[in-house]
Amino acid sequence: MMPPTTFRPAAGVCAAVADQRALAGTAAAAPDVLATRGSPAWKAAEQLAARALLRRLLAAEYGDRTAELPIAARPSGQPYLRQRPDLAISLSHDGGYVAVAVGREVAVGIDVQQPVPVADAVIRRCCGAAGQRELARLARRQSLAEFARIWTVQEACVKLTGAGLAGRPWSVPVAVGQWTGRWRGGGWQSLPGAGPFPVSIAYRQEQS
Repeated sequence: MMPPTTFRPAAGVCAAVADQRALAGTAAAAPDVLATRGSPAWKAAEQLAARALLRRLLAAEYGDRTAELPIAARPSGQPYLRQRPDLAISLSHDGGYVAVAVGREVAVGIDVQQPVPVADAVIRRCCGAAGQRELARLARRQSLAEFARIWTVQEACVKLTGAGLAGRPWSVPVAVGQWTGRWRGGGWQSLPGAGPFPVSIAYRQEQS
């Protein structure tokens, strides 16, 4: 079981990743329980774990008062702290693992993905024909993990803008084996040592 692990990929940016079981003893904030009401039990458990991890990270970096603030959502679904406009936040969860990011005057997006089989058409759409051929040369487990990592980069980048799937994540260029890069004036990187599932984060300095 992976305990919460903190990363500092760029100035003003911090992130944390954990197995949700490591957060099982954390009491859920009442607003978080309300926000996850109506979700399937497994999904609500992941959502609550992600919010618990975010609050733990906020407490460590900015104090308990910030950690206790309500988490709001923009019409696109992008989470934010209404009472701390200087802080950007991002959450992700999949397969029992959760990842969160906080940026001070820096927009952030983070994504974690469990490697699973996907259709060739999806791989071609996200990686192009050349990337699809490169992935096909890898052993199956390695290929699944590499595609999942590429997808985390693409998802993190569109989460940074708040666009989500409407931002066409598959159009973000990421090469097989590329672990860092630039996109639309910001940077991104996949986090080594973040656990059994790929995790990537994107960040961009906010315009003053």
